[in-house]
Amino acid sequence: MAIEHPYLLFLGDAPDQLAAKTAQGIAHWRPDWCVGQLRLEGCKADLGLPDLSLEAAREAGAKTLVIGVANRGGVFSEAWISVLEKAMLLGFDIAAGLHNRLVDVPLLKAAAEQHGCQLFDVRHPTREFEVASGSKRPGKRLLAVGTDCSVGKMYTTLAVEKEMLDRGMKADFRATGQTGILIAGQGVSIDAVVADFISGAVEYLSPANDDDHWDIVEGQGSLFHASFAGVSMGLLHGAQPDALILCHEPTRQHMRGLPDFNLPTLQACMEANLAAARLTNPDVRFVGIAVNTSQMHESAVEAYLRRLEADFELPTVDPFVEGVKPLVDRLQDA
Repeated sequence: MAIEHPYLLFLGDAPDQLAAKTAQGIAHWRPDWCVGQLRLEGCKADLGLPDLSLEAAREAGAKTLVIGVANRGGVFSEAWISVLEKAMLLGFDIAAGLHNRLVDVPLLKAAAEQHGCQLFDVRHPTREFEVASGSKRPGKRLLAVGTDCSVGKMYTTLAVEKEMLDRGMKADFRATGQTGILIAGQGVSIDAVVADFISGAVEYLSPANDDDHWDIVEGQGSLFHASFAGVSMGLLHGAQPDALILCHEPTRQHMRGLPDFNLPTLQACMEANLAAARLTNPDVRFVGIAVNTSQMHESAVEAYLRRLEADFELPTVDPFVEGVKPLVDRLQDA
């Protein structure tokens, strides 16, 4: 799916800022794609963008209304539906990363057909994929892997792409989750692909390219997470990564959502990911460690990062705090 921008970000009646985290990610990474925000009465979220009506946003050039907030209780309220219908009347496409699908709402499906608009349900792939071949293809690829879920894999890969582009390198962020797709404008929500075709979907997402081009593949889950390891394994095999970045959040007491499972050591996580990745690329290597230090005491951060750097002989950074230049230095020299 290819979603047209500029975007108008729909925040609906979001009860708090966290509910608009998808829109926040888009506004952070693609500010030049966002003409403004549309908030309904009672909305408690604010991205700091201009508040625009549908008419004003269309006049400003917006092409897609992006639902950047979770719908309460998984239900499309009447207020939401009326806004979305009006948007399509004005010529907007609609994009959403929600669990429930826009095309399953009869009024929205009918309005899209009537007005010639597209409905993008980015969690739900609209095409079929081949089984992976495992064959080597030209181009370079980096994949972010994690000790756990939600440790910063998307942020890290987006930061790497930005740093590479700033240096004049050839690079593309390859989105594998709903927020990443809305940030990139295209991609595959890999957790919605039938299991046998996950690696094939990643091969499709990251095809043959120039020898000096980097595909920066967004990671998902963790090999050590009992719930989501299957997706992580499929990404490792389909991406055929030349380079891996390990993402870690050091204050976790257990795997997210699984209190009976301890976090792996970084060493164990690296060894497991390398062993799995070598099936399709025997030359894969780690090029750095990205640490989410947001929950650490500020006074402990620097010593912790430098200790990991010394222990693993790899550049170690918090991408949000200090960027990813040392990681890209390693990749630029490759």
